[in-house]
Amino acid sequence: MSCICRDCRGGMSPGTPPHYPSMPRHPKGTSPEAMRKAKGSEVKALFSVVGMTCAACAGSVEKAVKRLPGIQEAAVDVLNNTALVLYYPSFVNEDKICEAIGDAGFEAKLIKQETNDITRQVCRISISGMTCTSCSTTVESALQAIHGVQGAQVALATEEAEVHYDPSIVTSHQLLETIEITGFEAKIISVGEDISKIELKVDGIKVGQSIRAIEKTLEGLPGVQDIETFPELNKISVSYRSDIVGPRTFIEIIESSGSAHFKAMVYPEGEKDTHRQREINQYYKLFLWSLIFTIPVFLTSMVLMYIPGIKKLLDAKIVNKLNVGQIIRWELSTPVQFIIGRRFYIGSYKALRHGSANMDVLIALGTNAAYFYSVYIVLRSANYKDFKGTDFFETSSMLITFILLGKYLEVLAKGKTSEAIAKLMNLAPETATLLTLDGEGNVINEQDIDSRLIQKNDVIKTIPGAKVACDGLVMWGQSHVNESMITGEARPVTKSKGDAVIGGTVNENGVLHIKATKVGAESALSQIVRLVESAQMAKAPVQKFADRISKYFVPMVIILSFSTWLAWFLAGKYHSYPRSWIPSSIDSFELALQFGISVMVIACPCALGLATPTAVMVGTGVGASQGILIKGGRALESAHKVNCIVFDKTGTLTVGKPVVVSTKIFNKMLPQEFYELVAATEVNSEHPLAKAIVDYAKKIREDEGNHTWPEAKNFASITGQGVKAVVRNKEITVGNKSLMLDINISIPPEAEVVLAQAEALAQTGILIAVDSEIAGIVAISDPLKPSAREVISILKSMGVRSIMVTGDNWGTANSIAKETEIETVIAEAKPQHKAEKIKDLQASGCTVAMVGDGINDSPALVAADVGMAIGAGTDIAIEAADIVLMKSNLEDVITAIHLSRKTFSRIRLNYVWALGYNVLGMPIAAGVLFPSTGFRLPPWIAGAAMAASSVSVVCCSLLLKNYKRPKKLDVLEMHEVRVE
Repeated sequence: MSCICRDCRGGMSPGTPPHYPSMPRHPKGTSPEAMRKAKGSEVKALFSVVGMTCAACAGSVEKAVKRLPGIQEAAVDVLNNTALVLYYPSFVNEDKICEAIGDAGFEAKLIKQETNDITRQVCRISISGMTCTSCSTTVESALQAIHGVQGAQVALATEEAEVHYDPSIVTSHQLLETIEITGFEAKIISVGEDISKIELKVDGIKVGQSIRAIEKTLEGLPGVQDIETFPELNKISVSYRSDIVGPRTFIEIIESSGSAHFKAMVYPEGEKDTHRQREINQYYKLFLWSLIFTIPVFLTSMVLMYIPGIKKLLDAKIVNKLNVGQIIRWELSTPVQFIIGRRFYIGSYKALRHGSANMDVLIALGTNAAYFYSVYIVLRSANYKDFKGTDFFETSSMLITFILLGKYLEVLAKGKTSEAIAKLMNLAPETATLLTLDGEGNVINEQDIDSRLIQKNDVIKTIPGAKVACDGLVMWGQSHVNESMITGEARPVTKSKGDAVIGGTVNENGVLHIKATKVGAESALSQIVRLVESAQMAKAPVQKFADRISKYFVPMVIILSFSTWLAWFLAGKYHSYPRSWIPSSIDSFELALQFGISVMVIACPCALGLATPTAVMVGTGVGASQGILIKGGRALESAHKVNCIVFDKTGTLTVGKPVVVSTKIFNKMLPQEFYELVAATEVNSEHPLAKAIVDYAKKIREDEGNHTWPEAKNFASITGQGVKAVVRNKEITVGNKSLMLDINISIPPEAEVVLAQAEALAQTGILIAVDSEIAGIVAISDPLKPSAREVISILKSMGVRSIMVTGDNWGTANSIAKETEIETVIAEAKPQHKAEKIKDLQASGCTVAMVGDGINDSPALVAADVGMAIGAGTDIAIEAADIVLMKSNLEDVITAIHLSRKTFSRIRLNYVWALGYNVLGMPIAAGVLFPSTGFRLPPWIAGAAMAASSVSVVCCSLLLKNYKRPKKLDVLEMHEVRVE
């Protein structure tokens, strides 16, 4: 018990713990200046630690954490199963702390984090030249080693990096330099989460000074974050905050600057060539050129030698034993080896220079062994009359050709895994109609503009059949809008004045005038794209398995390859096998060399590296297309293990739009006066029940057009209980029974009877006190969602237990539970109690998902293994949730779990194939079957097999695109339609 923390919020000092001194608190070589900069940026994080049983366990955890660099202090509370850590994020992050606790034998998860005003920026970088997991690991390690970088993730499948860093310590350009030093090309995609970026083409620039003058002018504008110029293309790239400034302002400034006549426009999409397409074209051209040279090499060594007339020509001697066929093969294979295969030498050099070995190293070693041995054979043939030897030029050239074909197919397939993002980005229309209004709101001008030029507060006209160009509010008009492409909701939604619309959705049957409220990076579409991109970047924990293997894979393969050659060479030299085993065209040395090369080129770390990220990319993309946003591999991996789901009631199991069904007033107040006081208090609350009361009050007031309420002073919200305020010098308290008892307001017997009756009818009784006396009760009913009962039943059939936790009263909770057949119910729970219940379930061995609205339930969403925010719609930036369900349909909970299980089963299948291929392929390439069957893999076939393995893993992941949700849900949806 000595390791228990006295007060986790008050300080770091444990009672009388065994003190484990912290290890060096910053990495070796860190300057005192760097440490001074880190001061004041400390982060306090609270972790849940599962598996501790005594003070010795707590000591082990504390010791493991303090061994990490950058840890200022750590205290472990064994009773509450928590660890409180104070650390410098420049040197260590929460993932490394969790990993250290995991290495000590316990499970850890971040509960909450408190920063000390730390500045944090996110930068996304495109990286070209990575070929396997070893490359991505090298880049990731280099980025994480930079002082000021708080976290870095490098995704091989997307060839991108996401870096979280402190801009006061390190700049984005320093990140690029670090990546380029490791041997890869890097380009910034975006800096900052809410930073928009636009590329402008400027005509009329004649000298370099003009573009520099424009750059200086733009830099002076408020909201401009960064400017890049490309003089050779007359292009300017501007990063800016869309809530402060907009692209039309940039164009106006450019066209009015100086005496020169500049013409600015948005850089045409057609002139942009994506990195992925360039890479596809590059591999295609390399493969074609390699094929042109390789086919003659293959024909002269394998086919034409069996045609009598041509064989005589190829065997014609030039010098001693050197013949025409050898010269032809040498001349044709040399460009393949050193010009077309140049990329493999460059990749090998860059990897070896930084002390790592990647796929390029294996290819370069294998092809060089075949090529230079063949050169040796040619030179010996030219110098000795009695020398006999066979060249392997076809081996090196065919190897490179098949590997290039595999790379081409792999890049082509990888491009298809990110189609979900491309489809989302294409939802925005190309043009929009900008309206100019006079002071009275009348339209005086219409202008068609590029949709990327829309700025905040612009009024946009949207005609029937057109796409909504931006997020905004309807200023005029009425229509139905199809939001299925964003939220997945199939039914068109009615929109009228004051309603919010989402950019990228389709206006169906009426003209709308929409005022832009969110544009650029702030728009819902941009946030969804960014969330999906981040999800595809995030590694699943199972990916660590492949990362560990990749560190040792290539060196192990080189050792096995050399050992294979040596074993066969020695066996041949000492006649350990019959001479008849050796093919007539080669000798024992050449046979051993072929086995060694085959082992080297058949091994494929690429397949292992692509097994997880490609499946995660496709899985998250499929989820996004169905209105389910999964925040990365960790969420996918946790979701497939879920065996217990905790549901919030209001807005989750119920419709979420409660209505007032009855009112009981105990004093002599008139209903209009009563609701005037209650609505004035509740109008300041965001709770659904408060909105129901306000909506009802609007209907019964005499002047329905008047939407103003009396002023509420001293407003206070008591989480999970109710609200208080002073209205017209009267103290109004609106809330549940526990709130009244907490503030010593007695509840009369007649009020108890009304409450009991409401609870029996599954209604929520809201007590209203005026000047500390109960004045009335408002009964509110939130109808159950039509599919709730069936969803709970389907989850039960999937082996998932359902629990309901609500802040509502026991009567209402039990009534809802009875309707949905939920067996376990917890009512009158405050937000922190929900989180505690989830921890209790986790301690009992359950993998818990929490389904809530993502706001009141945020503590529980964080505490759960998987947090699902339901009905988020446009508010997709919910930090607490791991999975955001865009629609309000409960069926999507089933789809999310089912999709995660399918995705993870595909990851397992990928690993089985990738590992099985290497485990079976290498022994066969080494000649294990040769003594008994005479079967051996020539190096060029081994190379083709290696190329095919990566392609097969990517294609296996692509099959997830055909994902269909459970058929039971289709029947359920039809049932709902019939009911309506």
